[in-house]
Amino acid sequence: MWASGKRMNFASDNHYGASAEILGALSAIGAAPDAAYGDDAVTRRVRARLCDIFERDVAAYPVINGTTANSLSLATLVPPHGAILCHAEAHIAVDECGAPEFFTHGAKLVPIEGADGKIAPAAIEQSLRHFQKGFVHHAQPAAISLTQATELGTAYTPAELEAICGVARHHGMKVHMDGARFANALIGLGCTPAEMTWKSGVDVLSFGATKNGALAAEAVIFFDPADARDFEYRRKKSGHLISKMRFVSAQLEAYLANDHWLANARRANGLAQRLAQGLAQVDGIEIAHPVSANAVFASMSAARAQKLRDAGAKFYDWGAPKGGRVLARLMLSFATPDEAVAKLIEAAK
Repeated sequence: MWASGKRMNFASDNHYGASAEILGALSAIGAAPDAAYGDDAVTRRVRARLCDIFERDVAAYPVINGTTANSLSLATLVPPHGAILCHAEAHIAVDECGAPEFFTHGAKLVPIEGADGKIAPAAIEQSLRHFQKGFVHHAQPAAISLTQATELGTAYTPAELEAICGVARHHGMKVHMDGARFANALIGLGCTPAEMTWKSGVDVLSFGATKNGALAAEAVIFFDPADARDFEYRRKKSGHLISKMRFVSAQLEAYLANDHWLANARRANGLAQRLAQGLAQVDGIEIAHPVSANAVFASMSAARAQKLRDAGAKFYDWGAPKGGRVLARLMLSFATPDEAVAKLIEAAK
């Protein structure tokens, strides 16, 4: 375990490995032959399962990572002269090395500030005032990208999603959801996958599994198959059509089986709640954002943060220190040991 001995790893849910169920599924598929490039039985079963989960016919495509899922889904919906509105701290804007712009052949990302990692309808409307529709000198707003759960561990409620999607529809735009931590947001909100996506107006979802127990598996899900258009050609041209697709799909099948994905997220979220509650009782530590998923952002003195690291804790500072205080990002995983949470709270005291 990452937290063996004094080590307490809260740096990222990516630091933990894959679940036994998913590794077992990969081992079981082993040497068995099947069709290549997604024409296999496993991939077909995964697509059918996703249709059941989302309560409608969807077009679903397995890919190996979130950057690919985000970039290819946006490239399918947005022209090269388009603009994509997103939160200023969104993963596509900060941590994907320009991949969305590259895959769209030049679409413009438009960052918008917003409290707790969310963008509000009014802020979107304000941003859109800078673009003139049909004016050849301006990029043309084509999509809004929302991160669920957000980079600050919060989550958009279905009502918030409906309001944003309403703005998008009014302006003829599509809505993309970066669901790298989709399961964690779902557990935090207590709603259904359909309510958190297409029923609220979302057009395409980057369905994350890697951070929640998979080895390397995500899916791009279009809620109107007509929106998928040339997605398959884009996936192939970019080098992301995996020949032995069944090994990606096998991860997704095990992930979805028996609600394994929800159980993993439920455990990670529960540990986040426990950690937040414990740290909130320590003088000098403040929980900076609502804990809606598996991330805790704790404001503390730089000296206390260093003491936690000296005690064996691993985590990232979010942004530069201000006034001698740092904002520590503490990520919980389905595989974070219970004792790691207890040790961190005790060390903080």
